[in-house]
Amino acid sequence: MAALVSAQVLALAQADFSGIAARFASVGFSVRQPARGILQIGASQRAAPMQLLLSVGVHGDETGPIEMLAHLLDELAAAPQRLALDLMVVVGNLDAIAQGRRFIDADMNRMFRAERGDLATAGEATRADQIMQATEEFFAGAPAEKWHLDLHTAIRPSRYPTFAIVPDLIADAGKQALFRWMAQAGIGAIVLNPTSAGTYSSWTATRFGTVGSTVELGRIGTLGQNDMALFAAPKAALQALLYRDAASVAAAPAVSTPQVFRVAQEIIKQSDTFSMSFDRDTQNFTTLPRGAVIATDGATVYKVEHAEEAVIFPNPNVRIGQRAGLMVVRQE
Repeated sequence: MAALVSAQVLALAQADFSGIAARFASVGFSVRQPARGILQIGASQRAAPMQLLLSVGVHGDETGPIEMLAHLLDELAAAPQRLALDLMVVVGNLDAIAQGRRFIDADMNRMFRAERGDLATAGEATRADQIMQATEEFFAGAPAEKWHLDLHTAIRPSRYPTFAIVPDLIADAGKQALFRWMAQAGIGAIVLNPTSAGTYSSWTATRFGTVGSTVELGRIGTLGQNDMALFAAPKAALQALLYRDAASVAAAPAVSTPQVFRVAQEIIKQSDTFSMSFDRDTQNFTTLPRGAVIATDGATVYKVEHAEEAVIFPNPNVRIGQRAGLMVVRQE
């Protein structure tokens, strides 16, 4: 399998930033690696107008964003003077990436919170702590505009192949800027979520006021076998952010405005008797009519409360106490 993976992709998947770090350091950028798989690049003699955090691999089997980011960073490092902001790159669950698994002990994207319950003893908790500490240091005290794009791919097929979960607490001006970026990136749907399930992007939005999102860029795949043509629009839109110049912005493909949804219900698994009205083939954004049963959990029955609701991330196999799915309604 390794023979199918390019050198730059393999380096990022293995958290090897040595080549990239050296290129930026050689032209006067400050470069730090506070922990394995975490790279911080900042201008040493100017105040950056923006800080951008890009994270990939929080789930180890979501390899497409790793490949896309590896190529993007390699191209940027060939002309490092074009970087127009302070950049932090996080490669999340390194052990899971190495094993081609979603996680080792537990889902890391439920651990970005102060209280972790039974997740506190999971192996991923230590890695989440490392990432949170480095993120604190990156965003501390800087007045610059702060963005965080946590790049994922979905387990299930979706009626919107690309979509994003956006913390609803983000200020309106930041939301509108983010929505414009998502239109450039070809994102088909945006879900405004008022609550957090312990995700990385929700934590940074709450803690630092970042303009942030969990961005789903298609389906999970094997490292080295992802179709990079499917990532062309988000890659171009990321280049526009990194370069911050008119030519880069103009080069990003223009697409129609993403459809916006709001979370109507959060389905929480409370017991081992929990079951959902969806099978393994159910696509994200599959709709149900008012009154339809979403899930049962002992005496608790979750039903559709609006004229129509769509499901995303249905997963009855999560741990007790965790979110088993979201029901969303279209925002007209």
